[in-house]
Amino acid sequence: MISPLLANIYLNDLDHEMAASDWTMVRYADDFVILCRTMDEATRALADVQTWTAQAGLTLHPDKTRIVDLGTPGAWFDFLGYRFKRHDPPGGGMRILRLVRDKSLTRARDAIRTATPRASGEAMEDIVLHINAWARGWWAYFRSVHRSVHRSIHRALDGMIRRRLRSILSRRNGRVRWGCGDAHRIWPNTHFDGLGLFSLEQAHLAYLHSHRETR
Repeated sequence: MISPLLANIYLNDLDHEMAASDWTMVRYADDFVILCRTMDEATRALADVQTWTAQAGLTLHPDKTRIVDLGTPGAWFDFLGYRFKRHDPPGGGMRILRLVRDKSLTRARDAIRTATPRASGEAMEDIVLHINAWARGWWAYFRSVHRSVHRSIHRALDGMIRRRLRSILSRRNGRVRWGCGDAHRIWPNTHFDGLGLFSLEQAHLAYLHSHRETR
């Protein structure tokens, strides 16, 4: 946990160097993006960073360091768990979508599996508490006003959580190979609502509703 603090201390001089050069840099610990208006500016900004890091005894990540032209259809870059991607709908009105990065989704699924082992001996109420702690943190970070982009992700993760919980209950009832249909009938979504299971999709819909009301 000390790594982000050390990065902030060590890269403080880079912040000032970029500000003095009139580059707009967004940085969190050792991850940063420099926003430029033209390709020439981007090239010069990268050169400035390369010069500074070389003098500081640091190296830029060879795969993560690149110049992205968001004027190109389909262009994208990853930053802090998100993928920022240019979107050109058929009716016009280009915009930059803030998507959940594939790697972030993989980590989410891994976290769900870790919290819901099929042979778990914990009380279901305790399992739900652990899942809720993770789910609320995920939603707080990845909530978005993009209805079509994020609702499907939240719905899919909700479904995975409930399937894992049904699998635990099925095993406890001696049904090792209980079909999903039977388990869903015996323990419908309302069963987990009654246990207080946090729903990512419902939280997202509530967030969208509150966002519309404040506009």
